[in-house]
Amino acid sequence: MFRNLLNTDRLRRIIMVASRGARAIGNRYFEAGCTQAELRGISLLKGWLSPEQLTQYESYRYFDVIGRQSGKRYRIRYGAGMNIYEIDSCGRRLAGLCFVPSETLVAGDVMLAQKIALETDEWSALAVARRFAPTWH
Repeated sequence: MFRNLLNTDRLRRIIMVASRGARAIGNRYFEAGCTQAELRGISLLKGWLSPEQLTQYESYRYFDVIGRQSGKRYRIRYGAGMNIYEIDSCGRRLAGLCFVPSETLVAGDVMLAQKIALETDEWSALAVARRFAPTWH
């Protein structure tokens, strides 16, 4: 019986199922505290994400985009400001960037605007962006 518990494949499957369940509970808890406008913004954002970006967002509440002109990688975290990081190939934060629409919008709508800006006209987005030192957490 003890030998069955040490089976690494079985243990790996158990951990995978448990982590998926924990993420699902975390997402439900997060969304329970959201307003209807926030939920609509998140829903719209999810509809525009690629399958890979959606998986990232649902797991970690961030997703990566590739800049149109430079090919640099940016990570957009959940939030409505100071939520973009230029990252290297290992996912380390190189610089923080902040650019937001001029209107007050919920986080999902802001993140969608940031995604579209970086993927379609990166240079214009960077021209108005404010840089800040990345936080290391």
